[in-house]
Amino acid sequence: MTEEILENSGEEMTAEEVNSLRKIRLDKLEALKAAGKNPFEITKFDFNTTTAELKAHYEAEEAKAKEAAGDSEEALNSELEKIHADTWKIAGRMMSRRDMGKANFLDIQDSTGRMQCYVRMNDVGEETFADFKKWDIGDIIGIEGFVFRTRRGEISLHAKKITLLTKSLVPLPEKWHGLKDRDTRYRQRYTDLIVNPDVKKTFILRSKIISEIRRWLDSQGFVEVETPMLVQNAGGANARPFVTHYNSLGEDVKLRISLELYLKRLIVGGIDRVYEIGRVFRNEGVDTHHNPEFTLMELYQAYTDYHGMMDLAENLYRHIAETVIGSTKIEYDGEVIDLGKPFERLTMVDAVKKYSGVDYSEIKTDAEAFEIAKAHHLEFDEKRHHKGDILNLLFEKYVEENLIQPTFIMDHPVEISPLTKRKPDAPDYVERFEMYICRAEMCNAYSELNDPVDQRQRFEAQEELIRLGDDEANSIDEDFMNALEIGMPPTGGIGFGIDRMVQFMTGSPAIRDVLLFPTMKSLDK
Repeated sequence: MTEEILENSGEEMTAEEVNSLRKIRLDKLEALKAAGKNPFEITKFDFNTTTAELKAHYEAEEAKAKEAAGDSEEALNSELEKIHADTWKIAGRMMSRRDMGKANFLDIQDSTGRMQCYVRMNDVGEETFADFKKWDIGDIIGIEGFVFRTRRGEISLHAKKITLLTKSLVPLPEKWHGLKDRDTRYRQRYTDLIVNPDVKKTFILRSKIISEIRRWLDSQGFVEVETPMLVQNAGGANARPFVTHYNSLGEDVKLRISLELYLKRLIVGGIDRVYEIGRVFRNEGVDTHHNPEFTLMELYQAYTDYHGMMDLAENLYRHIAETVIGSTKIEYDGEVIDLGKPFERLTMVDAVKKYSGVDYSEIKTDAEAFEIAKAHHLEFDEKRHHKGDILNLLFEKYVEENLIQPTFIMDHPVEISPLTKRKPDAPDYVERFEMYICRAEMCNAYSELNDPVDQRQRFEAQEELIRLGDDEANSIDEDFMNALEIGMPPTGGIGFGIDRMVQFMTGSPAIRDVLLFPTMKSLDK
């Protein structure tokens, strides 16, 4: 088959066919070099508009021309000729071409969209047109000309000059088949972005969401900071850290699993509203809601509690939906989620009672909790687990799957919340909440524990879990303890999974769909 037939056969090409096309394109590149037309020697192209801007400009000018001309066709043609006198330059990737002999239509794609272009031999010259006929789908080109509307009504650029800027050596996936294999799409995100416009839209929305989060928090008086990624003590969450070695210091360090402990140090230092958006790393599995490397936002506010954080979380989600997505009703996983309504608030005890029938307020001892666990076929370890752990296991089994609309689950057991302030009237529980939407945890927040004596006792309990084999437990951070002893004001804190927020806001089924380069197993393994 020739290259043109192979690329337009409507069938997925074999590796042998792709290699054959690559050889043809390499030969074309060598011919260009031999003729002194090497595109890779071009260092810049001064475009003066984008495809989206040019289309919008023409529509606006055309409307003005029609208004000025009234019912006179002659006057309209005269007004349109004025528009055609302007010269425009665009640059992008050639995505398709319709060969009509001495004239061709092509589609050029830039960062803002696609536009049809008309290339005629009489306008660009015989030599340039002959070269152009040898260019390939995927080549990056620059086009200079005037804008017009075709008889079929499509706004197009009539080329007066064309330039090959980059020679593509590997054919793009056939447009109807695209990149069907999701694994290949994630590994070759650059190709995915070219052939799947919705993918690019998702990542543009991601950028806008993060920008709007920053703008909103800044307007609320929060200060953005950056804290270390390589740490001696990877605390602040229950997760297995990645370990590396610091050659110049001669000691092992960990990649951070949380932002918490350093941000709290800043609260102690007098920065009363502080936040960070950054990468954290947890040496765990991969699924639709988890990636070992992900973006976390944590913020801390002095002189408030977890109720203040609930209000902040609800207001932030609603604000992002309104300003970036354009609606407080979001379709996700077959459900219509209404962020405009007040979010439901349930204690973990009430939620477990609602969905499992177990009234945990009646459970007073570990022994009673273990009997409940056995009756409900929960897997647990009597050496490591206590009454509060069993409540959490019941919650995971019976409640999570029912949390569709935005719901705050409040007042967790102290055993699973080592950094959280106890409830004064119920010391077995803490002032903590998690927000769930469509069965997924979207954020986690506390009234922060600022009692250094209580904090040390809880760290010691975590150290005991490490001794018993729990490699996700927290160890004592003595510098953080020193900061608490200097004194931290009453503080509310919250952590948002940015990737999950974007996943929900954009209707993406998996976290990999909102990570430009998700974690993948090496093809060499």
